[in-house]
Amino acid sequence: MEKITEQSSLYRHLEKMSTEELLTNINKEDQKVAEAIEMIIQDIIPLVDVIASKMDQGGRLFYIGAGTSGRLGVVDASECPPTYGVPFDWVIGIMCGGEGAIRKSVEHAEDDIHQAWKDLEEWSINVQDVVIGIAASGTTPYVVHGLKACRAHGVTTGCITNNPGAPISEHADFPICINVGPEFVTGSTRMKSGTSQKLVLNMISTSVMIKLGRVKDNKMVDMQLSNSKLKDRGTKMVMAKTTLSYADANQLLLEKGSVREAIKVFEAAK
Repeated sequence: MEKITEQSSLYRHLEKMSTEELLTNINKEDQKVAEAIEMIIQDIIPLVDVIASKMDQGGRLFYIGAGTSGRLGVVDASECPPTYGVPFDWVIGIMCGGEGAIRKSVEHAEDDIHQAWKDLEEWSINVQDVVIGIAASGTTPYVVHGLKACRAHGVTTGCITNNPGAPISEHADFPICINVGPEFVTGSTRMKSGTSQKLVLNMISTSVMIKLGRVKDNKMVDMQLSNSKLKDRGTKMVMAKTTLSYADANQLLLEKGSVREAIKVFEAAK
């Protein structure tokens, strides 16, 4: 059975299209991604709930993947500390082939069936953790066998794939399959498949962080104050929850290091 991710594009002779036709047709395909995700939200819910529960008890979330899928996992993991003020080892993205593979592919790395578990062991993986394997094809040996090893050691597993019935789903306690159809450029899974993975990763990590209390109302009260823009945003967030002037709110924010702590100190002093 041919993988959906390898099926021929619905469009022919791309090289003969005008720039407008190329952009319009790519956009037309991209619009199918959100609809495909809407169809499988019920599959994402239990995975989010188990991650939040395990992390609330001290567990961690791992992403493992190769190529585009691996890079997307690394991006999502790396954005959690600055966005939510969590330790860097709460959400961990492991890239097949190591850090160098983020920028340059490592030949045959994804074919090693033992390396994913070795990579996870370096982080002292245990039954409190959750591992999500990401693979558009759902057949990447590094990822499939990584999840298989996790299950053998009692570690909770999830997966994100774009091929129904893919082998990766057999080794995931919580499988997620997003059927976005053939790619605009045949087999180029960095397009719709990658976009769908990015959106679902956003949904998972954001929902988990909210459930863990890292968001108040709709604000990132624990964000890292790493630049002027974020300091200004944080100052205005403190002002909105207090009676402080901009200057006083800014001073309190910088003293306490986070919006949450600044507001807590202000309320305690009332």
